[in-house]
Amino acid sequence: MYTIKIIPFQPEYRDDTIFCLLLAKDAIKGRAPRLNEDLLDVQRHYFDKGDIFYIALSDEGRVIGMLGTDTVSPTDMRLKRLYVRPDMKRRGIGGALLASVEKFARQKGVKTLHTRFSEDYKEAPLFYESKGFVEAERDGKLRRMIKSIGRL
Repeated sequence: MYTIKIIPFQPEYRDDTIFCLLLAKDAIKGRAPRLNEDLLDVQRHYFDKGDIFYIALSDEGRVIGMLGTDTVSPTDMRLKRLYVRPDMKRRGIGGALLASVEKFARQKGVKTLHTRFSEDYKEAPLFYESKGFVEAERDGKLRRMIKSIGRL
């Protein structure tokens, strides 16, 4: 059985997190991926702002997925950087990352999760719909989905 370990980002995983992101983006768009600057300083872009950035680790200790948050109001949180290595998809990694973020969000009193992604990301709406998200409005080529979460 394959186990997935979800932990808050730790600096020693920075390079492997970036590698995971580049692999995932390459598979999604089929063209040269670009690096997101927030991954160069996760502490400043996430933790220092009261947000979280989770990574999923394989049995071998490799980063196989990631998901961060951006709190936009006391009751609203945006998801950022949900990526799973292409060779590790459909193993529950995205769902495990999302469950960890939902727990974190509820502890902060967040009521609504928001996500947005390019319409080029064909798997994204299927994943989010399966996790209870519903379509919000579109903004050009960006799709937005939201999910109401309650306290446990």
